[in-house]
Amino acid sequence: MTAAVYADPVPPSDLPFETASWDRRILALLVDYAACWGVMLLIYGGDWFGNGSLPSLYLNLLFIAESALFMALSGGSFGQLATRLRVVRIDGSGRPLTLLVALLRQVMICLVIPPLVFRPDGRGLHDLACRSAVVPLLPRTNRPT
Repeated sequence: MTAAVYADPVPPSDLPFETASWDRRILALLVDYAACWGVMLLIYGGDWFGNGSLPSLYLNLLFIAESALFMALSGGSFGQLATRLRVVRIDGSGRPLTLLVALLRQVMICLVIPPLVFRPDGRGLHDLACRSAVVPLLPRTNRPT
């Protein structure tokens, strides 16, 4: 049995910028979930651990709401901003995603499969569907004096 050979290689990235590394993205996701766990502990105390699947649903709904709201307002979830990442539109406008698009993106992330299927430039199916990319937040170089 021979391996499949494709006529054309995977197209290179057509983005004018570099996307963030997977290490920082995973760290941002862990920070987001840790923050959501903390909020759940403040609301319900330790009683919500191990009480079936309903608390997990609440945790995921809180994650979706938190990250989508932060993304629409400031360009990234709490974890992304804490790890110096930002979600940008690929149209180059510099504006954050709309709330509806950010909600769609975060629901797709919770489905797990879209982030695991990705292009060579690092954008997963959730980014392709929402026309977005995760980029490192660079420090300003032209500071006023």
